[in-house]
Amino acid sequence: MPKVTFVERNGNPREIEARAGQTLLEIAWDNELDVEGACEGSMACATCHVIVDPAWFDRLPDPSEDEEDMLDLAYDIQKTSRLGCQITLTEALDGLVVRLPKDVRNMLL
Repeated sequence: MPKVTFVERNGNPREIEARAGQTLLEIAWDNELDVEGACEGSMACATCHVIVDPAWFDRLPDPSEDEEDMLDLAYDIQKTSRLGCQITLTEALDGLVVRLPKDVRNMLL
């Protein structure tokens, strides 16, 4: 099973073994990480915003235009920002590292 490391808001890394086929949002929920996912993964918010380690960013599929539009609403946007609901873990992504942003902006409230 592939592993992904989430660097929490406090800077602590959490390496998690997860099933291939799960999104980063699902993995975060399953492991009680502080990732809201207010729209439940329907790409209607940016509360599952993660910042992908630059060493991994180019290994991911390109974001869709809809994802880029939602990221425009995210807080603390970075060059390697993505929505966790749009990244599906695969064996090829074993070792992926993502950081949770300092805060999130829930536009659904």
